Amino acid sequence: QVQLVESGGGSVQAGGSLRLSCAATGLPYSSNCMSWFRQDPGKEREEVAAIDRDGFTNYADSVKGRFTISQDNAGNTLYLQMNSLKPEDTAMYYCAAGFTRRAAYCPVTAYWGQGTQVTVSS
Repeated sequence: QVQLVESGGGSVQAGGSLRLSCAATGLPYSSNCMSWFRQDPGKEREEVAAIDRDGFTNYADSVKGRFTISQDNAGNTLYLQMNSLKPEDTAMYYCAAGFTRRAAYCPVTAYWGQGTQVTVSS
């Protein structure tokens, strides 16, 4: 049974930092990429960052230079280091795992966590 469990969310003032974690268990070997998504009520879900099994990454323009996605060597834990946070970063953040044939992308997301809330105040 696949489980993705996010943690690390919270409330922070603008300019602050948070580090999100996602503990993954039960993923099939064929799952070769992971992503962080976010969604605020009334807005579309946005893919924030993705990483493939080889460590290649890509980011949404809105977070490029401020957020860093990474994973541990075993691929069991996904991280999102968020610096210089802005009020517009406020959202529920989800990690997802899936499949890709393209480096640095995770276009087919099959497994999702329950999310962790990030709130940035001005």
